[in-house]
Amino acid sequence: MGITAGVLAPQGFDERYRAIQSRDRRFDGQFVTAVRTTGIYCRPSCPARTPHERNVTFFATSAAAHEAGYRACKRCLPEAAPGSPAWDQRGDVTARAMRLIADGVVDREGVPGLARRLGYSTRHLTRLLTAELGAGPLALSRAQRAHTARLLLVATDLPSADVAFAAGFTSVRQFTDTIGEVFGMPPLALRARRRTGHDAPAGTLDLVLPFRGPLDAPGLFGWMRAHAVPGVEAGDARTFARTVRLDGGPAWFEVRCEGGPHGDRLRLRTRLTALGDLGALLARVRRLFDLDADPIAVDAALSQHDQLRPLVRDIPGVRVPGAVDAPEMLLRAIIGQQISVAAARTAMGRLAAALGEPFAVDRQAPANAGGAVLTHLFPTPRAIAEHGGEVLTGPRARIRAIVGAASALADGTLALGPGDDAAEQRRALLALPGVGPWTADYVRMRVLGDPDVFLPGDVAARTGAAAAGLPGEPRGLTAWAERTAPWRSYLMAHLWFAAPVTRAWRVAASDPILQEPR
Repeated sequence: MGITAGVLAPQGFDERYRAIQSRDRRFDGQFVTAVRTTGIYCRPSCPARTPHERNVTFFATSAAAHEAGYRACKRCLPEAAPGSPAWDQRGDVTARAMRLIADGVVDREGVPGLARRLGYSTRHLTRLLTAELGAGPLALSRAQRAHTARLLLVATDLPSADVAFAAGFTSVRQFTDTIGEVFGMPPLALRARRRTGHDAPAGTLDLVLPFRGPLDAPGLFGWMRAHAVPGVEAGDARTFARTVRLDGGPAWFEVRCEGGPHGDRLRLRTRLTALGDLGALLARVRRLFDLDADPIAVDAALSQHDQLRPLVRDIPGVRVPGAVDAPEMLLRAIIGQQISVAAARTAMGRLAAALGEPFAVDRQAPANAGGAVLTHLFPTPRAIAEHGGEVLTGPRARIRAIVGAASALADGTLALGPGDDAAEQRRALLALPGVGPWTADYVRMRVLGDPDVFLPGDVAARTGAAAAGLPGEPRGLTAWAERTAPWRSYLMAHLWFAAPVTRAWRVAASDPILQEPR
């Protein structure tokens, strides 16, 4: 059986074939199964009859299957699966490229812009991605646009032309041709297959967010609520909303948990200035809620240790919150150094009210999430660099650190994003006055989604460790934590929730641990 570019390593064939035989949903989004006799590719859990081994080829991405001439299965819709967790687990150029493509860099800056961010020539980057994934950056971006278009076709009543441009296509003809090639049917036929959805006000999009269960919704929404910046963010036990600045202009989004004790769904509601920002927003929301994680793999690894087994049993599917805006995340981390979460919220709320751009009422931002109203965007680095010293209070050294970091971000001396090389990002952050290892590593955890970050100086984590029977001092805890690699970020989440002060963030126990979406 031949192995071509982009096809998964031959030593993994038997394991993956067993996965499709068992229709194991854990692998959805991690690879696709192409069937030579039908010319289609499926997600691993496709309910169709399992094809014979000799007719199967596995691809790492749907884009590689497209390039090889296959079209998506109409029954299982592999494009609707969660994304692969591999792109967060890995820090190589392929993973960094995939994170940037999901963020819309190719649509905004073209392949030259993607290559420039990664430090490669366009030709060399294309060779690298094609050799590993079976598709170059243009094809990978095209697959991303097809996925966004499918979402809009089945979840909204937007005219086809609006769907085309919202998904990033440059023409309706390009959109129609791509949908036909990928899904084997024209756009209107794909729309006709949709299920009845949620009604949303005119101009507002309402979409389902797929994920791999279980998902610790109480922890996620509790974390978001505890850290919400007044005026910019708002949250309650089952809802989180915030404003965000995107390339096409300001926007708001709201993520809400639906279902009872066995709730199984997250939904995203958003209103955008430019529909073309939808793909980037989806990627950022998924990073914020860590929705591409593989919780069963994480839980199984952590449960091997006696001290952690009770923590995992009590909180299955724990997630590590990400970030929707990298520069904002850095500034928030510095503001929050050595003060309580409540004090940091107060400081950032004051900063947003004074320096944030007012959020227009006619954008119809939700007003009831957590009983608060969204009124501002988080201030830009330039606004903080120019006027932060007039608004911020506290030790002068911390104010200088915040203003200095904002200045570096504003003038381009420092650039942060999900496609950064982890080691280079850490070095750049540690070079900033007032930024130490805790802040640099915390930003890496939140911005890059790195699953293997440990923060030995974190007071709440050390308190949680002591409560769990682990060493409570930094050196001993760091040494013990090494045995949980490469999942130390998830160990951090469990230790945070083991600490009394952080445990209070979690919502009532009757709220759901979300299972696999149906």
